Amino acid sequence: SVLGGAAILHVETEAGRKVDAVTHRGYDTAEGDLLARHLAGVVGGGNGCLDERNRRDPTDEIERLDVREGDVVVVEKAGKIIPKVVRVEKHKRQSDLPKWHFPSQCPECLTALVRDEGGVYIRCPNPSCPAQLRQRLIYFGSRPGMDIDGLGEEVVDLLMEHNLVKGYADLYRLTVDQVADLNWLKERTGKDGQKIVVQVGGRNAKKLIQGIDASRTRGLARVLSSISIRHVGPRVAQLISRQYPTVEKLQHATQEDLADIHEIGAAIAESVYQFCHSEYGKRILDELSRVGVELSEPEVESDDSGAILGGKTVVVTGTLQHYKRDEIKALIEKLGGRAASSVSKNTDFVVAGEKAGSKLVKANQLGVEVLTENEFKALVES
Repeated sequence: SVLGGAAILHVETEAGRKVDAVTHRGYDTAEGDLLARHLAGVVGGGNGCLDERNRRDPTDEIERLDVREGDVVVVEKAGKIIPKVVRVEKHKRQSDLPKWHFPSQCPECLTALVRDEGGVYIRCPNPSCPAQLRQRLIYFGSRPGMDIDGLGEEVVDLLMEHNLVKGYADLYRLTVDQVADLNWLKERTGKDGQKIVVQVGGRNAKKLIQGIDASRTRGLARVLSSISIRHVGPRVAQLISRQYPTVEKLQHATQEDLADIHEIGAAIAESVYQFCHSEYGKRILDELSRVGVELSEPEVESDDSGAILGGKTVVVTGTLQHYKRDEIKALIEKLGGRAASSVSKNTDFVVAGEKAGSKLVKANQLGVEVLTENEFKALVES
């Protein structure tokens, strides 16, 4: 069947069977494994994809729809891939299925779960929760985080299994020998097709340690956006570190000082202030400092007009040779500019790499100045 021009799929779901998804910021999410039986149709240019894990519906929506484990549900594809449960086919229930209830305790550490005031998120408030630690370490090593080459899910699981890492700072204490002698948790397939136990080995271990060492100099903004402070992503971290370029200055800022930063509201200010003054937050920052992680940024003039890109809105498009996309955005903001995602009449200039597309076309239509990547590099290094 087709509803509203969207892709409709009949699926079997075991919603509520898994509730052990605790994110790096402590959100406890209800997961339903949707097992596709039949794709009835794709309309409106959809790509035919079904994401088999549905995390869209909060507990209120589950209760409203009365989804139960083993139900047959109708799902529409929201956007490109996100599955949205539209209704439950209650007439297809094979038996009197028990009603699903969200747990009151974290499935990992058994801490009582809390629900955000006026919100839909249910969180585990325990900062030492093993599930949170795992997700935090994975995010810490990811490209949006500290961009540590070699620190993926399998490596994090391995390090935690052997009690080598209990926090961010422990990563920087690891040695090649410690990691090289470990056996992968997942067996590999040998030449004869049999499963065999394989060591991490010196080459992989060296790559990991080199990646960890390289991340020591990412700077304060990158650290703040990587240690799972609630409401703090790359953009917020850049804004805060521009105003308070050292961790000492940040820790001396009041909640009101933080809220006065442009684009930083009361909720973000409260979250950052509480983190910096909590025992957990102070310990995290102190430990990272002790292992040589840089917790500062080069100071720029507080008046944006005195900075190289002071007050300018810059859009980057195309494939770049000298910068990663997140690196050039961070550089723009560090030099007083604003890294925007779309071109408008308010854009000061566009940095166009290879194979630049519609953004370059729009810039030319609007008469916005266009710089090549080399021209931009020369400008910021002048």
